[in-house]
Amino acid sequence: MLKCIAIDDEPLALRQIASYIAKIPYLELAARFNNAIEAQQWLAAEKADLIFVDINMPDLSGVEFVRGLLDRPMVVFTTAYSEYAVEGFKLDAVDYLLKPFSFADFSRAAAKANSLYELRHNQRTPQEPDSEALPKDREYISVKADYKVSLVKISDIVYIESEGEYVRLHLADGTTITTLFRLKNMETALPADSFMRVHRSYIVNLKAIRSYIKGRIYLSDTEYIPIGEIYKEAFQEYIRKNFRNL
Repeated sequence: MLKCIAIDDEPLALRQIASYIAKIPYLELAARFNNAIEAQQWLAAEKADLIFVDINMPDLSGVEFVRGLLDRPMVVFTTAYSEYAVEGFKLDAVDYLLKPFSFADFSRAAAKANSLYELRHNQRTPQEPDSEALPKDREYISVKADYKVSLVKISDIVYIESEGEYVRLHLADGTTITTLFRLKNMETALPADSFMRVHRSYIVNLKAIRSYIKGRIYLSDTEYIPIGEIYKEAFQEYIRKNFRNL
């Protein structure tokens, strides 16, 4: 359950956000405010997981309010002015809702926040593999890149490549997403029945494998990734258990 607060100087907009939150089972509205100064005072004593905040407000704008938070929760900006989108994402906002927005738009933004929350939680507690929040129980993971959080369908990931402190996700449509994330943490987050670490720099979607030979796994006729020496035995055991040798 995500503990939320909503901030908007327009009473109608504030009521709409509150009604939308009430319709989403994993959101809980802890408080709502018609100005950012009151929200600041509330956050000095309380904690929130997610903030829905209007950008254009008198006295203290939503951007100034978020920029001044020391312990910053996840943020979804709402505004009637699209030119503020870039400024919002510079503050690592989960999403940006342009007024007037529908419940479907709001629900998608909330889902992004929920996925991000669960992914962060899994990184903190990898020793709990049976947690309900693990991605193996979900269809998507959230990935932060290019000032936004993208929801990536797990089955669309072909393989993941380590690049130092970053990982690059290679997707089924040929696109890639690069994000600040360790390969070890990604290995923990993904479902073990579908993904396998086959090299110190690679994780592969087992369902994407087309063929293999010696130290290579082919994902198409021309694209392949290497199999590391210390991972060969586990990979061969997977093949032996899951495929009949003709």
